[in-house]
Amino acid sequence: MSSHSSEKQPQSLTRRHWLAGTGLALSAAGLSGFSKTAMAQAAATAAAPKPLPPFASWKTADAMIVHSSSTIELKRSAFGSSVITPSEKLFIRNNLPTPDAAIVADRDAWVLQVEGVKKPASFSLKQLRAMGVESVTTVLQCSGNGRGFFPSKPSGTPWQVGAAGCVVWSGVPVKALIEACGGVADGMAFMTGTGGEKLPDGVDPKSLIVERSMPLKAFEDAILAWELNGSPLPLAHGGPLRLIVPGYTGVNNIKYIKRLAFTQTQTEAKIQKHGYRITAAGQESSPNDPSVWEMPVKSWITAPLADNGELSAGQTVIQGVAFGGVHAVRLVEVSADGGKSWHKARFFGPDMGKYAWRQFSVTLPLSAGAHKLVSRATDTAGNVQPEQRLENAHGYNNNSWADHAVSVTVVA
Repeated sequence: MSSHSSEKQPQSLTRRHWLAGTGLALSAAGLSGFSKTAMAQAAATAAAPKPLPPFASWKTADAMIVHSSSTIELKRSAFGSSVITPSEKLFIRNNLPTPDAAIVADRDAWVLQVEGVKKPASFSLKQLRAMGVESVTTVLQCSGNGRGFFPSKPSGTPWQVGAAGCVVWSGVPVKALIEACGGVADGMAFMTGTGGEKLPDGVDPKSLIVERSMPLKAFEDAILAWELNGSPLPLAHGGPLRLIVPGYTGVNNIKYIKRLAFTQTQTEAKIQKHGYRITAAGQESSPNDPSVWEMPVKSWITAPLADNGELSAGQTVIQGVAFGGVHAVRLVEVSADGGKSWHKARFFGPDMGKYAWRQFSVTLPLSAGAHKLVSRATDTAGNVQPEQRLENAHGYNNNSWADHAVSVTVVA
């Protein structure tokens, strides 16, 4: 994940302007026939999906939407009915260019520096493996997931629902690491992770480095993961080592982690100081704005969808996923009339813990005509998914049930 500013794409000539200019030039040259052919070919190229970048070429291409080489989304129709998102379908969001694959050639040689503890030390991945192991199933979600629904069109990738997945991480608990280092030093209030991406020469590291601070309590269930869904952590998802902070948005789950520090204050890195802040629309972000940390309760429909084919009137199974961030989901309700009436859904599939999402379904009779399907989740702390989004400058933390509605047409 990255700050909103780094998600902006280069603003060279747009396709529309390029096509318009090409058409005018060709027409002026008396080559209008060729112009039409060229424009048709260019339009076809523009409509073609972007290919997966080399570092993510192993992804399931027809299930993904490639926004850019560092932003790849899972299609809503491709979530399926399994609680675990296959690694081949997990979204990608990188702040900086992916490091060279050499860093996963000898995984055990990767070194993590630990600071802000009573016995500061450095550990190789091989040494970390010897400290213990734990697995945790979590929802990994980009802070901007749902940004595409904001009518204000904030800068950044216009994610719909696919910048999220539910996966199993395995690694050493941060608690075990702290214990090995004699405990957290006195007076520390934050846990700070630093990514190991190579930075360009001649720049202020704090302006680009991926370094995030979270409240100290975040370490309780955090792990340093070297495995994703039972396989060595891929380079595309932060391998060889990634900090996993259950219940927190993706940017806080530091890829290629090289430093874990317990600190008195938040990092001065730009991605923390001004990035990932809930800022009022039209305002510039400041360190006084709330940081994007814990995920709010959220759900959305995954089936049926308009692009899955024609729906026939009658009993219809509606399904989706729901999660509560740092809390378990307690209840999901579904509406087939845009929120006018609600029906309690049932959970299905295994309960993988409070940080995982739950699959839900409900069978409702749908008559011929248009229907708006929505879902609304409630977590164990009593937080209810709201109807409206929290408006903010950068399109973060959209958990509006109205925004995530699905429109379907049923035939008799």
